[in-house]
Amino acid sequence: MQPEPFTLLMTVYGGDREEHVRVAFRSAVHDQTLRPDQVVLVQDGPVSEALSACLRELVAGSPAEVSFVQLEHNRGLGPALDAGLRAARHDIVARMDADDIAMPHRFQTQVPLVRSGADLVGGGLLEFGTDVSDIVGQRIPPSDPADIARYSRLHDPFNHPTVVYRRSAVVAVGGYGDLPLMEDYWLFARMIANGARVVNVAEPLVYYRVGDGAYERRGGRDLLRSELRLQREMLGEGFISRPQYWRNVVVRGGYRLVPTLIRRPFYRMVVAPYGARRNRSRERADAAAPAVVAALTYVPRHARQHEQTRAPVAPLPAPTEPPCL
Repeated sequence: MQPEPFTLLMTVYGGDREEHVRVAFRSAVHDQTLRPDQVVLVQDGPVSEALSACLRELVAGSPAEVSFVQLEHNRGLGPALDAGLRAARHDIVARMDADDIAMPHRFQTQVPLVRSGADLVGGGLLEFGTDVSDIVGQRIPPSDPADIARYSRLHDPFNHPTVVYRRSAVVAVGGYGDLPLMEDYWLFARMIANGARVVNVAEPLVYYRVGDGAYERRGGRDLLRSELRLQREMLGEGFISRPQYWRNVVVRGGYRLVPTLIRRPFYRMVVAPYGARRNRSRERADAAAPAVVAALTYVPRHARQHEQTRAPVAPLPAPTEPPCL
């Protein structure tokens, strides 16, 4: 029997640079040890002639079939991804941003976990500046589903550019929707609440381009408005309690308003390393009481009622240190 196929989903808009798009596409298609069976490439609104020519070149030269979806107007990331999901022929879908670089073993590492029963698998990433030799930070997410579910009440527990998921699990909660700048966090929260089986691979699998203005974009009034709307949605759905709502408004809302000179070190020292700290704590717990830990792993609180009806998930590789660069 042939392994279950998967689709790569990638969106491009007028603000993307053709040289970044070309490198991102090749890293996620040509250079993968496990190549996608279909690529869905969404053009979100008008683009420059140079970028349009780049997209035609990528489609023509792709070793995998490409389904090209062209949206007449720029609709934003959430609606563009929903349009791409409608064009996906396979239930396993891997996300890729148009300015990042996938490590060659990314899909070889993540896709088998979804094939084995997971609904959503994320990974770590390395932040880079001018090129991948210029590593400026890393984000190691929490690996254990219990930690993911707990952390999701305060922060997005997945690095969106790294995720691979079941299309059916995404559609079951209504897709991405249109919550600008927060669509991925809201999607993942709804998936967790709906009992999706989730996990992160601690190992970095994507080089994430930060460039100029990356931390400036994590603040400002527009992002604050989206942040407050997200918190209202999570409270209304019962995903967070009212005390958690007010904590998030103060902590996350305040984070959007502080100057970038404060936001950058706070994120790198407190937020980004959280997963690594939790993973080390879990490793110590595993060593101290392996039988007890084994009995509790892989089922977030919201999913326990579904445990008897879901297929088992293959164990994850042990968290590893980032590769030397």
